[in-house]
Amino acid sequence: MPTIIETPQDTNNSINCKGKLINLDEPTVMGILNLTPDSFFDGGKYSNEAEILEQVNNMEYYGAKIIDVGGYSTRPGATEISKEEELKRVIPIVQLIHQNFEDIVISVDTFRSNIAIKAVEAGAEIINDISAGSLDEKLIDTIAQLKVPYVLMHMQGNPKNMQDNPSYNNVVEEVNAFFTEKIELLNQKGITDIILDPGFGFGKTVEHNYKLLKHLDKFKSFGLPILAGLSRKSMINKVLETTPAEALNGTTVLNTIALQKGVNILRVHDVKEANECVKLVDQFKSVN
Repeated sequence: MPTIIETPQDTNNSINCKGKLINLDEPTVMGILNLTPDSFFDGGKYSNEAEILEQVNNMEYYGAKIIDVGGYSTRPGATEISKEEELKRVIPIVQLIHQNFEDIVISVDTFRSNIAIKAVEAGAEIINDISAGSLDEKLIDTIAQLKVPYVLMHMQGNPKNMQDNPSYNNVVEEVNAFFTEKIELLNQKGITDIILDPGFGFGKTVEHNYKLLKHLDKFKSFGLPILAGLSRKSMINKVLETTPAEALNGTTVLNTIALQKGVNILRVHDVKEANECVKLVDQFKSVN
């Protein structure tokens, strides 16, 4: 097992997005734009260019600096789609956002190398990969060639089986060890603009998720930005006995905890409320 980093390194919370340096010392909101009909919360909500432009405009207005575009649902048990279908869903929308929002950083949520290439060509500046390169052996080398920031996420299993029976001896230590091993590999490939995502809900029980949240600050030892994707997930709904549609308040609570633990990016469906969390926690931290 790789050595677990226990002592803080120099922190580098800036990422280079195709020549644009983005400082993540101040927490940043990443708005989710799902282009899938079967996502767990907002599947099929944005079906034409006018609706998409309106949604991105709203997210930018309420403080999103990054828009994460996804064309492949990775909820547990989601239907697989072809590369051609993912391309058809994602690339025209990346082009649309790139042409209409010059200040927005576009992230694309994909684990496929050919989608990553086409997305960056169309204007994307970050690749957000749930699989850490495990679902496409060419992806890591592709990221190295594209020279874009990479969201490195931990997942046990794959989207089809990840929630069947997730098991860890110590989830925090094992995710930490995973990051240690993967960061070394990425660095060897010349990839240094890395954002860490512990993968809430991806091969974890409710208890695993809350343990990761409680110890989220331990991952600051890597000196890299941390992303938390907590928005409307089952770790909220199973505790509160709510549905995703009813989980905004729970999301706000968990986002607040994540910010207090030092997270740099909140990946959310509800940008206005997340940005309010950022402002209030910032004010809280500023007083003696």
